[in-house]
Amino acid sequence: MARFVALLRGVNVGGRSLKMDALREIVATAGGTDVATYIQSGNVVLSHRMRSSSKLGAHLSAAIEDATGMQVAVIVRTEREWERVIASNPFPDAGGTTLHVVFLADRPPAGTLDPIDLAAFAPEEATLVGRELYLHLPNGMGRAELPKALEKLGPPVTGTARNWNTVLKLQAMLES
Repeated sequence: MARFVALLRGVNVGGRSLKMDALREIVATAGGTDVATYIQSGNVVLSHRMRSSSKLGAHLSAAIEDATGMQVAVIVRTEREWERVIASNPFPDAGGTTLHVVFLADRPPAGTLDPIDLAAFAPEEATLVGRELYLHLPNGMGRAELPKALEKLGPPVTGTARNWNTVLKLQAMLES
C-alpha cells in the first residue's frame, strides 16, 4: 500500500467543525489504513490501495461529504511527492512559522504570479514550484501583505496552506 498525506481545506474554521477522531474513522471506512491525524486543521497521514493522489483526494472528499454533509476539498500528496516538496524548498534559510506551503490541487496556469510585482512586497517572497506555492513571510502570516495580493488574483486552482513546522511534522509521521 502507498503512503499519503491528505490535507483538508477549511475545516475547523468558520463554523465548519470536524473532529479528528471522526475524520480518522471516515478515512478508515474509505479504505485508509495506518491513519493518523495531526492537529485540528485536517492533516491526515495514511496508507491506501489507490495509487493516484488526485483520485484519492476525490475519494476522501466524497467520503467526508457522505459522512458529514460538508463539501471539503482534500489535497493529497504521495510520500514521494511530499519528499519533493521538502527538497524543492526555495527558501532553505526560512522555516517554522515564517515559511508556508500552499498545496494546490492542480498545476496553476503559466504566468499565474505575473500580475503581481513580487519585489514590491519585500522582504516577503513567493515562488511557485509545480503544484506548490512557497511563501516566505518573515513577519508571519498575520502581518503579511503578499498573501492578500495573491488572493485578489482569484483561485486558479483549489489549495490549502500549511506552515513549515506542520510540513516537517507530517514528514516525520510518514516516516514512522
